[in-house]
Amino acid sequence: MTAARSGYLYALGAYLVWGFYPLFLRLLRPSGPVEVLAHRIVWSVVLVALLLAVLRRFAALRALLRRPRTLAGIGLAALLIAVNWGVYIYGVDSEQVVETALGYFVNPLVSVLLGVAVLRERMRPAQWVAVGVGTLAVAVLTADYGRPPWLALVLAVSFGGYGLVKKRLGLPAAEALFVESAVLVLPAVGYLAWLGLAGGLTFGRVSVGHTVLLVLTGAATAGPLLWFAGAANRLPLTTLGMMQYLTPSLQLGCAVLIFHEPMPPTRLAGFVLVWAALAVFTVDALRQARQRPRVTGPTPDQAAAVAGR
Repeated sequence: MTAARSGYLYALGAYLVWGFYPLFLRLLRPSGPVEVLAHRIVWSVVLVALLLAVLRRFAALRALLRRPRTLAGIGLAALLIAVNWGVYIYGVDSEQVVETALGYFVNPLVSVLLGVAVLRERMRPAQWVAVGVGTLAVAVLTADYGRPPWLALVLAVSFGGYGLVKKRLGLPAAEALFVESAVLVLPAVGYLAWLGLAGGLTFGRVSVGHTVLLVLTGAATAGPLLWFAGAANRLPLTTLGMMQYLTPSLQLGCAVLIFHEPMPPTRLAGFVLVWAALAVFTVDALRQARQRPRVTGPTPDQAAAVAGR
């Protein structure tokens, strides 16, 4: 199998898992969103620790302990991804999957704005147009919901901020996921212990199948991340950028076609504006890519920055 073909398969696998993740999360009921988040953290640590042990890559982790500024950055990344995971799980559990899908459609536009605000990057005219149309879309959706689409905005900003921090840290995917999850594991274990003492823990108390699914939250987190890292080493970044829209498209399909969430005309108009903004954004990115020397993809460190679902 060629490197490009395996890269497409890795990317497709990652985006499909992320796209159908709402279906998996619904299977975890009656576990509450915070319990699911805690299990996702704990079992991710266990799984990635086993992987690092098999690959004998703990030396890099020991080196990180001697870099306090990097550890502080990892702590910030961990906080941002915890917010992102928690809000996403809450959105799915509370039957607001349409709005969570919107968050990942809007995310590329937020990333551009963060690049301007934090990295002092200059926006091209087409990017300004895309951001302007995206802002109009948010205004239309605010009118439809009767409030700003807070879930979508928090998801987009937290994931965009996570990507920004990860880009500046430049850590490999597996090691970074382990350290970020390890930062969160004590609060997660503490919450699960408290929930058990309070009699609200569902782990081991619903069914064997339910318990197995909670354990599999670790694989559902780490697996797609590592597949994405493999794809990023084999495919151009522009290819990955276009394929990433598969995830929120599948999430939106799950929301409307399977969960039967409403899609009134005004809300649909807002999504059409978002898609128009993304079309402008993507065409501009493709034009810029043709003007640069061809690269096979981002480094593994850069890949990790956009793979923290």
